Amino acid sequence: MNEKIAEFISKQTCGNLACVDELGNSWCFSFFYSVDVANDLLYYKSSNDTRHSVILHANPKVSGTILPDKLNFLAIKGVQFEGVILPAADPLAAHAAAHYHKKHPVALAMPGAIWTIRLDHVKFTDNTLGIGNKINWNRHAAV
Repeated sequence: MNEKIAEFISKQTCGNLACVDELGNSWCFSFFYSVDVANDLLYYKSSNDTRHSVILHANPKVSGTILPDKLNFLAIKGVQFEGVILPAADPLAAHAAAHYHKKHPVALAMPGAIWTIRLDHVKFTDNTLGIGNKINWNRHAAV
């Protein structure tokens, strides 16, 4: 992943994720995450019976956003991304729980499963680098 994108995502804690059900109805939700920069993954915790979890079991494609934890309206920054939810048995998801709970240890006391988002495309807007500055990263182009 691009270094500036990785640095930005690593400093934040919360994102928004969107999914679409089998009828084409969209749904979004907010989540606390940890990021695995080496593998371009995000991890979050959620119960399997939530509306978004039910949708994601059927259609794992997602898109989302990450904004700074502390907004500065004069220095607009943010990430838009596309990805896919990996099955719990995927080798890339093997360390998801340990990674997530290291960043959010209080979540150990909460029920739920750790989910893994494989980031496939990220667009980072950073106006501190110049108005309208955008950095794009694509997993498939990076290989």
